[in-house]
Amino acid sequence: MTNACFSEGTVADAPFTLKIHRGDGMCLLAMNWREGPPPHDFVGFAIEYQEPGGSKFFALKNRLNFEGEAGGMSAQRRPPSYSTLVAPIQKFRWVHFPSNSELEGAYTYRVTPVFMTANGELYYGTAQLASLPLARETYPGHLNIAYTRGFIASQAFLDRYAKDDDIDTLLPPDAKSGLDFVPTHPDSEAAYKWMGFEAYAEMLDILDAAIAAGQAPDVGIIAFDFNLPAIVDRVKRLPTDKVRIIIDDSKDHSGDGAAEDAAEQVLTSLGYAVKRQHMKGLQHNKIIWVSGPTVQRAICGSTNMSWRGLFVQSNNLVALHGDAPVAIFRTAFEQYWAAPGTFSKSASAGWIDLGLAGINAKISFSPHSAANSQLAGIGADIAAAQSSIFYSLAFLYQTPGAIVDALESKTAEADVFVAGISDKKTGIEVVATSSNLPPTYVEALGADAPAPFSEEISGLSARGAGTRMHHKFIVVDFNTDDACVYTGSYNMSKAADGSNGENLLAIHDRRVATSYVIEAVAMIDHYQFRVAQKVSKQAKKTLALKRPPQAGGEAWFAEDWNQPHKIRDRLLFA
Repeated sequence: MTNACFSEGTVADAPFTLKIHRGDGMCLLAMNWREGPPPHDFVGFAIEYQEPGGSKFFALKNRLNFEGEAGGMSAQRRPPSYSTLVAPIQKFRWVHFPSNSELEGAYTYRVTPVFMTANGELYYGTAQLASLPLARETYPGHLNIAYTRGFIASQAFLDRYAKDDDIDTLLPPDAKSGLDFVPTHPDSEAAYKWMGFEAYAEMLDILDAAIAAGQAPDVGIIAFDFNLPAIVDRVKRLPTDKVRIIIDDSKDHSGDGAAEDAAEQVLTSLGYAVKRQHMKGLQHNKIIWVSGPTVQRAICGSTNMSWRGLFVQSNNLVALHGDAPVAIFRTAFEQYWAAPGTFSKSASAGWIDLGLAGINAKISFSPHSAANSQLAGIGADIAAAQSSIFYSLAFLYQTPGAIVDALESKTAEADVFVAGISDKKTGIEVVATSSNLPPTYVEALGADAPAPFSEEISGLSARGAGTRMHHKFIVVDFNTDDACVYTGSYNMSKAADGSNGENLLAIHDRRVATSYVIEAVAMIDHYQFRVAQKVSKQAKKTLALKRPPQAGGEAWFAEDWNQPHKIRDRLLFA
């Protein structure tokens, strides 16, 4: 069976089921044993994939292996990862980022159960097969959800781009020097494409489309952070009479050498119209709209136009096409530009249908008044969840109110799966991983990283990296026809609702909801594993795959059958 959101395995003789959930630039594979728990000699899944139109399967890699199975090499000479055919995945779900996810057509996944004999030899069971298109755009020509990579503190980044542990060749030391920074890393462009992922491509693409338009379109930009030369340089290629820019002027963006002041000076000296504002609190929007005879596009979301927003933090961006959504963005922009003091009373502060064919999506801009506040409505939708809630919320620790209360209440319900992540410990009883663990923020692995992992780039916070988990999204009942996503620049707080300039979207669409859930799961798994790395480091242990248990012992998968939250996780996805 295949639909827009998932595909299921086709091999009836395989001892497990397979379900592939479609994300944006990624997918989630979920497996479940058909009858009871697997046999004790089951040691994981080998995962391979074939690209559209291809004839060869490529094995996914695992950095872990069975303890002592290093092929005779010392820890210093081990390869960075192993084929899952010999180092299987010991999880019942896995998020995969295909190398060429933009290819048209279906990707085929082959997942094989791996077993181990008493003398340590591997053997294989019947494989499961499933295929699913993973096209780059969520809804081509209408709406696209795009993410940054957000994994600069990771072994994957280290493998690809870290050189002598020196991030200074890729990122400026602080935001103030952003406009003057010149990278010296030999693979800087490839690194930025990897770090910025689809959000970087979308942000540059909308400006490139404006530059390439035969008749120069009107362009509006609202920026919170504004220190990326790639953005400013593109603006400078547009006609001065066609572009207007609003930049936040709160304390971090004004005075003391702020890059936003420098950007304003450069652009105004060239004749561009630039306004500075902070609303009642912040002008926290991240918006670009382009309106012309040949191009009608807009972007919004949580991704700042900055080095940090695109290349360090986990962020998302919503790209929209068409006359209807662009007109809505333009109207809100005009209100911000002409009369920010009365914005909360404008039509833009209420819910507005985006007019996307076949997609139930609406938008509201902040600040709101008491009469059109959105906090209670979001809290009510969370409270009505029947199946699941996933979230990634920066600053959750400082945003008490209706939304946090609803999350806390639903977390206590046994029949609703709740999983989320925040940038700091919340100090409240909202869990990070649906297992009653508080949100944990893990720094880069230092010199004493547990084997077989390598020392990662450290000191990112000291270099101005700040918060790394910067999303603001909540997904309700992703696997039902009532699926809903709340996302944008809106921090789900009283300040976001009543003081700041923000964008908030409500998208009732299962394909979009699934995309956000996979992003949440990828981050939760990433940081949960880093907690495990930290524990192993403190215990001076080597992380390794588990062999079949001795008599009376527990298999690696025991908790997936005896811990309630693990059982619900397995059944929810598979």
